[in-house]
Amino acid sequence: MISNTLSITKNQSVFLTLEHLFQSFIIFVFICFFTELQAEKAAPGSYSNLTTALENPLKVRELNLSWQEITSLPSEIEKFRNLKSLNLFKNNLESLPVEIGKLKNLKSLNLGLNPLITFPKEIEQLNDLLELDFSGNKLEVLPNEILQLKNLTDLSLASNELLTLPEEIGKLLNLQKLTLGNNEIITLPETIGQLHSLKELDLNSNKLTTLPDSIGQLRNLRSLTLNDNQLTNLPNEFGQLKDLQELQLIGNKLEALPKEIGQLKNLKSLSLGGNGITKFPEEIGQLQNLKLLFLDNQSIPIPSLEKEKIRKLLPKCKIYF
Repeated sequence: MISNTLSITKNQSVFLTLEHLFQSFIIFVFICFFTELQAEKAAPGSYSNLTTALENPLKVRELNLSWQEITSLPSEIEKFRNLKSLNLFKNNLESLPVEIGKLKNLKSLNLGLNPLITFPKEIEQLNDLLELDFSGNKLEVLPNEILQLKNLTDLSLASNELLTLPEEIGKLLNLQKLTLGNNEIITLPETIGQLHSLKELDLNSNKLTTLPDSIGQLRNLRSLTLNDNQLTNLPNEFGQLKDLQELQLIGNKLEALPKEIGQLKNLKSLSLGGNGITKFPEEIGQLQNLKLLFLDNQSIPIPSLEKEKIRKLLPKCKIYF
């Protein structure tokens, strides 16, 4: 009798376990279905398969073809007349079809990490393009076609092989973000100062030894990163960057700062590590909004008296020596 009871109890336990697993499976399927449904509602017109997208080309608003080892695009791409975003990041494209110029409504184009060297001339017809990512390619010279995209607000040319920028870069008057890190840039043209809308400028890991005086004309600049260059001094015009909040100069060859540094009243973060600065101007005490100051890894140790002076000048700032 006891054996039968134990058998029944055991069978009930197995049944309850199976029932619980089944319920869990049903819940899992429902969650997956609901998540997929929500994703479709959240991003109507979004596709990640070229063949599927070509079945209803006029419904496509966003086409994400990143990481698909694509070697070429078909001429049928011109059918995506309502396309706003095209992501071709990390493929094997060596060229683009001329039909890409027919995508008149395109606002964002990501061509990062492809072995592209040139653009078709037709790309300059993308008058509504706002964002262009051409990072991680093999550009040695900035194509003229890019310089015709006058409505660009965000341009990334990081990790190419650029040696310089053409004077015509100053024509991109709507640029708000310009990313040029990890190139071989030696000098900047004076026309860089014409980019009055610029808010972020990334020049990390280049070979700059000086900056043009016109850098001071970038009155709307909020973030300037110049880490790992070969800068030996900063122009006095630096003090004109009144809206600057972040300035990074790690790993250069600076030995002094201009007294005009004190005019950057909105500066919140200043990174000067890895230079050779041992004496600082009194004007640095005018940076009363500064929250973070990095002075570590100087090639010559900062004297104790100088450290104490900086602490007194910036009592509310977190300083890293």
